[in-house]
Amino acid sequence: MVIKKKSFYAFLFAIVIFAQLYVESFRINTVLQISALSIYFNFEKFVLPIRLIKNILPVVILFFIGFAGFFFHDYSTFNFVKDIFHFIKPILGISIGYLFFSKSQNIAVFIKTIIFVSLFSAIIHLIVLLATGSIFTGSVEAIRSLSRDNFLELFAIFFLIYFRKFQGYLLFEKKIIHRLILGLLLLSCILYFSRTMLIVAFILYASVNGYTRLTVKSIKIIGVFLLCVGLMYAYLFSIKIDRRAEGLENFLFKIKNAPEELFVTKINRNDHKDLWDHWRGYEAKRALELMKKQPSSYVVGTGQGSLVNLKFKAPLTSDGSKGLKYISELHNGYIYIFYKTGIIGLVILLSFLFSIYNTINKKEWKNKMDAVFISAIGIIFLFSTLTITGIYNSRDIIIFILGALLFFLHKENVDLKIKDEAN
Repeated sequence: MVIKKKSFYAFLFAIVIFAQLYVESFRINTVLQISALSIYFNFEKFVLPIRLIKNILPVVILFFIGFAGFFFHDYSTFNFVKDIFHFIKPILGISIGYLFFSKSQNIAVFIKTIIFVSLFSAIIHLIVLLATGSIFTGSVEAIRSLSRDNFLELFAIFFLIYFRKFQGYLLFEKKIIHRLILGLLLLSCILYFSRTMLIVAFILYASVNGYTRLTVKSIKIIGVFLLCVGLMYAYLFSIKIDRRAEGLENFLFKIKNAPEELFVTKINRNDHKDLWDHWRGYEAKRALELMKKQPSSYVVGTGQGSLVNLKFKAPLTSDGSKGLKYISELHNGYIYIFYKTGIIGLVILLSFLFSIYNTINKKEWKNKMDAVFISAIGIIFLFSTLTITGIYNSRDIIIFILGALLFFLHKENVDLKIKDEAN
């Protein structure tokens, strides 16, 4: 039996993203991704397309800027290698998505791969909730303790719903299959009870409906949305919500606390309640205070291998140890990149994310499925970089989707040029 290239690379891609979902070790996942690319180059020519090089160039530059700080300081090899793994993550993700689906040349193959892996993930999620009885407790905390954010399932939902709108035909011929898959994915996503997934779902919805393009109408809609968010927070801050409550009240407390968690930095380390409610802000504060001691770090950062001194042993591990006093990663990705690569790296990262978003504002791409979702990913990363490190999050799976979509956008652009030349 002869295995077609498109099927082989789609299967290999599925293995990579499934491992990204369920294999806890970041280093194992990185090795797996490097191995997957090695398999690709073992069968294909060892050549990177010019368009791919242009797409990954900003994150490659960020990777090399991190070496500057390392050469100026005496960091441990272990921490240096650990940071290299993090900085290489977006390079691997974009490359795998781009190269693997360049062999299928069919966006439907890519979409179905995402949907089938997501469906498998959703079934696992629902089985775990049923088997452990967590779903019957009525406790959001009990349900969330067995799961994490799953952006792959969210993308699968939007791909499934909007595929016909953009491509002009149904992804699955039988409507019963379409509805069954959609129902399972929706149920699974709801049961994650994730604030971040809610925001990502809103961004995807706004993008596919054209509300994120820079037009007078979209600006008005965004204004109304921000007003509604402001009124919601005004209401939440006007009522007392118990942080120890369960169910919906606990979920509302987390929404209420989200802005403070990011931006409040004046806290009492000895008050665990105060510390954990504002942990992201505390991390960022410590990083910025350390940079003051090294003025050069404002320009090129402290480099790969640098650590943030928390000034106490935080219980951030699950292995029974006393905790961590030094950490290499931060939740706030902007502060993380600023700390590691300085203002130069921060400007490059912001330029990269804005360029991804701006795809939708180009006239020739405004109604193209790949362009719309690429733009949405740019907005998602602009947001998620603030909360969960964005493209440098060790669990991020969206970067692989971005890589594939960038290939299809490039392919579509080439096809249009060929068509114009023929005419």
